[in-house]
Amino acid sequence: MQNSTKFAMAVLGAGLALGIRRRFRRRDIRGQTALITGSSRGLGYLMAREYARRGCRVVICARDEQELDIARARLIDEGAEVLSVVCDVSDEQQVEVLIDAATRHFGQIDILVNNAGIIQVGPIESQTPQDFEDALGVIFYGTLYPILSVLPQMMERGDGRIVNITSVGARLSFPHLLPYNCAKYATRGLSQGLRAELKRFGISVTTVVPGLMRTGSFANALFKGRREGELAWFSLGSSMPLVSMNARRAARRIVEASRRRRSEYVVGAPAKIAAAFAGRFPGFTADLLGAVNNLFLPAAEGSQGEVLTGKAVRNQFDGPLSRLVDMGTTLGRRAGHRLNQ
Repeated sequence: MQNSTKFAMAVLGAGLALGIRRRFRRRDIRGQTALITGSSRGLGYLMAREYARRGCRVVICARDEQELDIARARLIDEGAEVLSVVCDVSDEQQVEVLIDAATRHFGQIDILVNNAGIIQVGPIESQTPQDFEDALGVIFYGTLYPILSVLPQMMERGDGRIVNITSVGARLSFPHLLPYNCAKYATRGLSQGLRAELKRFGISVTTVVPGLMRTGSFANALFKGRREGELAWFSLGSSMPLVSMNARRAARRIVEASRRRRSEYVVGAPAKIAAAFAGRFPGFTADLLGAVNNLFLPAAEGSQGEVLTGKAVRNQFDGPLSRLVDMGTTLGRRAGHRLNQ
């Protein structure tokens, strides 16, 4: 009887050890291939650096070939093994070429990070149906197309990681960002449903919900309406330390969340607080955002006006507001310079 008990304990111990070993093996990403969309600058570039630092081969892609070449050269200088492919992720055929090129070059894609995005800033009066279509094209379909293209090889292997970068805007819809918010809400729904469906294939899906990060992204955001005022609030919000998060730290945490195959990861204390508050008090949150819109955000122009990037807006205006914004966005502009913005 005693020998039987010892044997049972030994079998149980061996089983637990094997389970732990398999679990840690599934978390090991060294030597794997990570494809990150929208990775020529900003958060995508930082995530590519972090995956490379952890021993991954990386595939970077973006629409701008010159920006992509700069990012690739910087990554290679840091010792990364990199493939760069020019790709507009809103184009299904270009995405198929991207996945095929990455698979042929590195053998397979183990980690897919959907990060590409576009952001239009302005009141609803200045937005058009095309603005919403553009946002959905890059953010939602730019997530869906790479997933559908890479799934067959992941299913065949019975393993893979998919990471979808959404936004705190997918938990509460901030005014003057409606096309962006709508596309991020759709992406979050896709991501959560995929995790449920793909678990049986050994594929994990991690939904990332970042708050504001200091990447200098306001330089390339698109502004409509009273453009100088829109640039002022958006750039200040994404640059101030207590409101925005250090992007390098965010990239490290996102990569770690993907390594651990987490379900959903909200990045940054402000985002966690805002998401929790909105979930607990949805009606009050909507009313509060309405008050913010009425009191602090620029009123709409009479016409839609020309769409300008943040860089173009800053170059066009040189008044007291612009100089005040420059003082408040020092950290964001420095981050943008480091991150190819």
